[in-house]
Amino acid sequence: MSTKKPNTALPTEPVSTDLVDRVILYHVRTKHHFNRYARALGYLDWTNQPDPFRRFEGAQLIPLPILKPDEAPLSPPYDAIYQKERIACQTLSLQSLSRFFELALALSAWKKSGESEWALRINPSSGNLHPTEGYLVMPQSDGLNLKPGLYHYAPKEHGLEFRAEFPAEQIIRLLAPFPPGAFLFGLTSVHWREAWKYGERAFRYCNHDVGHAIGSARIATATLGWSMALLDGVDHNTVALLLGASRTEDFAAVEPEHPDCLAVIWPLSDVRGEGLRVGGSKAEIPLFLDAALVKDLSNATWYGKANRLSQDHGVHWDIIDEAAAASCKTQAEKSTVSLGTALYQTPPRPLPVTPHPPLAGQLIRQRRSAVSFDGKTSISKSTFFRMMQLVMPRSDRPQLDRPIPWDVWPYEPAIHAMLFVHRVEGLTPGLYFLVRDPQKLSYIQNCMNAELTWAPAPGCPEDLPLYWLLEGDAKKLAAQVSCHQDIAGDSAFSLGMLAEFEGHLRERGAWWYPRLFWEAGLLGQVLYLEAEAAGVRATGIGCFFDDPVHEIVGIKERSFQSLYHFTVGGPVEDGRLMTLPPYHHLNR
Repeated sequence: MSTKKPNTALPTEPVSTDLVDRVILYHVRTKHHFNRYARALGYLDWTNQPDPFRRFEGAQLIPLPILKPDEAPLSPPYDAIYQKERIACQTLSLQSLSRFFELALALSAWKKSGESEWALRINPSSGNLHPTEGYLVMPQSDGLNLKPGLYHYAPKEHGLEFRAEFPAEQIIRLLAPFPPGAFLFGLTSVHWREAWKYGERAFRYCNHDVGHAIGSARIATATLGWSMALLDGVDHNTVALLLGASRTEDFAAVEPEHPDCLAVIWPLSDVRGEGLRVGGSKAEIPLFLDAALVKDLSNATWYGKANRLSQDHGVHWDIIDEAAAASCKTQAEKSTVSLGTALYQTPPRPLPVTPHPPLAGQLIRQRRSAVSFDGKTSISKSTFFRMMQLVMPRSDRPQLDRPIPWDVWPYEPAIHAMLFVHRVEGLTPGLYFLVRDPQKLSYIQNCMNAELTWAPAPGCPEDLPLYWLLEGDAKKLAAQVSCHQDIAGDSAFSLGMLAEFEGHLRERGAWWYPRLFWEAGLLGQVLYLEAEAAGVRATGIGCFFDDPVHEIVGIKERSFQSLYHFTVGGPVEDGRLMTLPPYHHLNR
């Protein structure tokens, strides 16, 4: 994903005791402006570039099999993820677990230029720095030759590092409220990996990456016929204890892992509420864990010490630590989600079918972040509308009845899209707006310039809340507000993701600040794959001039804030680079 910025300093400000005030202070302080950028080092300290691969020295590494695309478990067609037909459920095995990680967090290729060689990954990351680490909590399983416990995923080796051995009976108790065959998936962030390049703004980018990883994991599970729910009722301390992030003795002092989230994954089978809490006629899945059981598990035997990522860290960006601490979820919530009667997610309407749809695995493996666009490729109106349909979470539906991957998101949408349409056949170029929760249309209109048109986009599906705001050539404007990056104007369209901001944080709490970025990253993950399916390419843009974006539509105060930009178009490939297979370096 494209991000850039020089360095300037800001005066210090008094720190409020109110947590929402503190995250807002972080957000305001890390804005880019036309006359200055957010604080960063101002140059790249190559001698201390962080190691992109975390390993736990002393922990056993269990290699996962390197599977060929035509080797079981096979990938379904890409469109099958969004259609009514049920994808065959794969049994839990080393092969299916390998395929899950391959399509969620693994390497996708290596790029080589001269003597330089670097890895690309399935899950996107700002600057290809990859602060996100993945974990599993596995019970004893007949299909797996794995001890019950916590495992860290090592993407370079495509293997699992055994971090902690948990008593089998305690894991059974922990997972008892979930469907049979369930296991846990967790994500953490190493903030230093992003701060090395992006300074104070890095906390934003780390949370973008968490959202992308949630999306890539959910889509990977869908290809296997598995389901997934985000356990966002779990408090920060419980996530830290379970994933080992609270074990400061296992990490270098300035390279800890910040515990982000947990999810439960289970095979989709004929679950009828066995072992689940049953409310009325519907089985319910808790979105929380028993904190006392997790605390007991954390007293188990632990293995390995985290490798040091950089020898010297130079500047330490304290404001990132402050924002991370202020936005921790300190209280658990005993929320649940109903399985309902349908065990497979269906789209709210028939979607336009992709001609000759590729396999889902093929699209996931070939996804790349474009570095430049040709300034002439267009997309059809039907393709554009399909993309807009797939980023709609359908808030009127129960969570597990929403289309993939929005069934993993346990909240009403808080992110909306301001679109710069450049080259969409059949649509007049100009500024458009996608209201991702139609019930909030009036609120959104009241928070913006009253002179905007708000006319339904011509030809779009009746229930797609896409509105035309302003007519005109927006290519220069899109590039200007995206830190003068031509990629935002040379595309077919670009967009800014506007979040319901201060009012939302005051109502929900400071812990919602990272989740706004997660939702934005999840939306971006859908667009990445849809772009590949349409024969074009996409890239996320983290560098934009915050307040000038808001001025385009006259956003009042901090009712909305732009969190992430995105752009889709015809890519220009760099013929100087050689592409190598993702695991050519392994002898297995």
